[in-house]
Amino acid sequence: LKYFIASFQLSLTWLHIDFFFVSCASSSYIFKMSEGGGNSSGSEAESSSMPKLIIRGLISNSLAIVLLSGIGWSLQLWRFSLVAVGIQLAVFFLHGLPNRSETFYDLSGSFTHFAVVATALMADTKLRSPRQLFAALVSVVWMTRLGTFLYSRILRDGKDGRFDALKGCWLTFMGAWTVQAVWVLLIQLPVLLLNDRDDVAPLGLFDALFICSWFAGFLCEAAADSQKSAFRDKTENKGKYITTGLWRYSRHPNYFGEILMWTSQAGLASVSALKLQDYSMLAAWLSPAFTALLLLKVTGIPMVEKAGAKKWGDDPMYQHYIENTNAVIPGPPAPQFSQKNKDGYIGLH
Repeated sequence: LKYFIASFQLSLTWLHIDFFFVSCASSSYIFKMSEGGGNSSGSEAESSSMPKLIIRGLISNSLAIVLLSGIGWSLQLWRFSLVAVGIQLAVFFLHGLPNRSETFYDLSGSFTHFAVVATALMADTKLRSPRQLFAALVSVVWMTRLGTFLYSRILRDGKDGRFDALKGCWLTFMGAWTVQAVWVLLIQLPVLLLNDRDDVAPLGLFDALFICSWFAGFLCEAAADSQKSAFRDKTENKGKYITTGLWRYSRHPNYFGEILMWTSQAGLASVSALKLQDYSMLAAWLSPAFTALLLLKVTGIPMVEKAGAKKWGDDPMYQHYIENTNAVIPGPPAPQFSQKNKDGYIGLH
């Protein structure tokens, strides 16, 4: 705890310094723009948005430093923090920034996942337990599938629209990469905590349950992604939304699978923690908690359903699907849609 408090205080000091410099930078930038006369509307828009981008970039990078430092030193996982942020910044400065490109963003995330897991497996432990090997192996399987899926998607689409607003300022763009380092570290906490020490706890019933639930989550996410990709690849479905397959029972079955997988990993780490009475390993629950926070409240459901409402918000059938289908946990499908037409007859869909 004392290491976490110390690193948190240092990070807050860094954050205060950042705000001092951003104030100076923003004032200087606005002054230079005012000297130029501000003749064009483009210059006015740039002058008003650039300070905001600078502030956003400094905040995102500073918060990433706070979290990486806090996790690294409080849980004695500092080397994993350094590996994660080192790889992300290397890819950013060698390719992302020079080319103003996010092409390798998702792929670099998968490689960073692999690097931190490999570092954990190289830890000085006497013997790897089946629990440790399973957690590491399925993590590699997960990152390989997700990384190739996301990379193939950006190759098909040509770009990721989420980065358009970030590229206006290199500091803001860099924030996306440092935050991804935090994401990798938090997500992999169950694997890192489990493999960073000797695990002599015997396997039991709860291990079997968590192993089975991991496979259930993996298959759910993989099937949902595959069904959505196949749906989008059909020309007749262009501009339409999917309500078939697993998407009939949940609006976001892939998110359900993702959360279930990391809940299972945290469960495996907890079994070992309780049997060995090493309660610091219970920090593994930060992984599914962070995953759920991102998907349910930040970048997942809010962004996806906001875009969906913009496209199909006036479609009664879409509204019926949204109102009658569970958001994440699969449940009963929406009842058959019915609507009175202009002649008073009811049409069923």
